[in-house]
Amino acid sequence: MKSFKEIIKNKDLLNTINQLKFETPTEIQEKTIPLILEKKDVIGESATGSGKTLAFGCGIIENTESGKGLQSLILTPTRELAEQVKESINQITRDKKLTVTSVYGGVSINHQISKLKKVEIVVATPGRLLDHLQRKTINLSKIKTLVLDEADRMLDMGFIEDIEKIIQNCPKNRQTLFFSATFENRIRNLSKRYMNNPIKISAIKHVDSTKLEQTYYDNLSNKKLSLLIHLLKEENVGQAMIFCNTRRTTDFVVKNLKYNGIKSSSIHGGLTQNKRTGVLQSFEDKKILALVCTDVAARGLHIDNVSHVYNYEIPNDTKDYVHRIGRTARAGEEGKAINLLCNTDYDNFSRMTRDYPDFEIKREQTPTLTYVKAVKVNNEFQGKRNFSRKPFGKRRSNWKGKRRNNFGSKPSNNRSSSFNRGNSQNSQVVIKKY
Repeated sequence: MKSFKEIIKNKDLLNTINQLKFETPTEIQEKTIPLILEKKDVIGESATGSGKTLAFGCGIIENTESGKGLQSLILTPTRELAEQVKESINQITRDKKLTVTSVYGGVSINHQISKLKKVEIVVATPGRLLDHLQRKTINLSKIKTLVLDEADRMLDMGFIEDIEKIIQNCPKNRQTLFFSATFENRIRNLSKRYMNNPIKISAIKHVDSTKLEQTYYDNLSNKKLSLLIHLLKEENVGQAMIFCNTRRTTDFVVKNLKYNGIKSSSIHGGLTQNKRTGVLQSFEDKKILALVCTDVAARGLHIDNVSHVYNYEIPNDTKDYVHRIGRTARAGEEGKAINLLCNTDYDNFSRMTRDYPDFEIKREQTPTLTYVKAVKVNNEFQGKRNFSRKPFGKRRSNWKGKRRNNFGSKPSNNRSSSFNRGNSQNSQVVIKKY
């Protein structure tokens, strides 16, 4: 392993890295930083938490000049990752006095517009950045460095068209960097269209089998919630991430954990940006034990000190399983990944073990449990909904007598019954008593 002094010749940049107390480069940093500083186009295949932000940050420091407009653009799949990357770039560029701002949806666009007038570096999600382009409130004509961070995740989320429109608005004479956890055909095709002789670097190591213990519990059709609560209370759990496949299940799990005295909170795409930021901060400050989340939190976010990962549901995509368990056993620390299986999880679990035959996942015997009564999720709607009814026409308003349906029976008193029927899955979770 080389030192930063061996791979970085710029004394000012090296001094900044020393001030940040980075001692030795990670594999992806060692392999990509020299190429990035030579202004080569690079595709870096690396896992979350591998240090790629510092890698492309070094290139941004070299290529960006203060007071000369927007010159560096970093695209990320989620708002949380955009904020984290912005904070990291701010640290790296502080001695050069470059202005960095983040651009994403869920917050006021007017505040972003004012900040974009005097900025050298932008970290953005594709949808909101495209909105700024359409409004002509951002100018990409001076972009020298374009970075796609978590490129595969952005493609999974359906951002391909937005990304292509953004790239087409950037100068052709630029440096382009892709960082992705996988190097699949879609990434390869995108690189062929928009990169100049890219150099592919692989530094992928998802799971350290010497540090991560993987286990599973089977046949939990009506015991899954009880077992989760038992494990969180009885095992030596530091901080845990609990993954679910849907928002509905996430909210259900959080409500039941809280009901049973476990400090927890959820994070998923249905929350406002301020709420999601607050939840992550509370988890980082150790005010909550369990962070219950969908896969929006599995990719890109840098969350330290996670001792346990629980898969309450096995993901449909086997790659998401790897990213989930990669949240623990990091930086030389030990960790544990626990899978809770019932009949609806078997197909996904079998597919995962087939795709990753090297994983050693030990079956555990289900302990004697104290069954908990599940608490259902109430009707809780995010944002305002308009339930006002349009006034009846003259002919109907003058009609006397009680309204009846076509069959002559009295109508239901539930005026929003059709709404409730159409959204029953989102409005409540019905759980049978044990």
